Amino acid sequence: MNQGPDSSSTGSQPSPYERLGIETGAGFEAVQAAKQARLDEVGENPQARAQIEAAYDAVLMDRLKERQQGKVSTAALNASAREAKAPPSASPARPSLPSLPKLAALPKPSLPKPSLPALELAEGQQRWLPVGGFALLTLLLLLAPASSAELVLALSTLFSVVLLQRRSRRLLQAVGFSILLLSLGLGIGALLLQVLDPSLPLGLPLDAHQVQSLPALLLLLLGALLIA
Repeated sequence: MNQGPDSSSTGSQPSPYERLGIETGAGFEAVQAAKQARLDEVGENPQARAQIEAAYDAVLMDRLKERQQGKVSTAALNASAREAKAPPSASPARPSLPSLPKLAALPKPSLPKPSLPALELAEGQQRWLPVGGFALLTLLLLLAPASSAELVLALSTLFSVVLLQRRSRRLLQAVGFSILLLSLGLGIGALLLQVLDPSLPLGLPLDAHQVQSLPALLLLLLGALLIA
């Protein structure tokens, strides 16, 4: 390893390493410590201090040349070896967070797809029960006072909901079709009142509300017999 520009001088001229009192493989911290120690020894002697500063600069230049040439000092090799042998510092164990319980997957709500009703004539009890029930409701509409027409329509709509729900097993569909048939029947009854002449004898003392309610009862009966 190189020993600085003054290492090849004669014995009367000490090398920069000898002037600082260090070995050629000394580390940078050792070089600085040696320089400070020599300066403390010579005190305020300017010539001696200048020689120590020059020796320090020469050592630094020598180290710079070694780095540029790819040379590594013995101190650097020893430091690398110690660092490789040192066990890795164990990181402090982090407290484990409590794990949340896994929630069961909620079932996706399945809404029934809207579809057109199937038209099929009811048989057996599902046929005769609507016919008998709506026959009684019609008699009640015709024989009861005219002010009870709204009550008869409410009972007829509720009866239709029960019949349609028994056939289709769908309550919302039964309610929807019953209200739709009731609305259509009342609309047809209103048109019927405009067409009929009020002075035309109908054979029965019917009020306008009773006449308007008859088509609604008929449509509710047909819905109960045909909508499956």
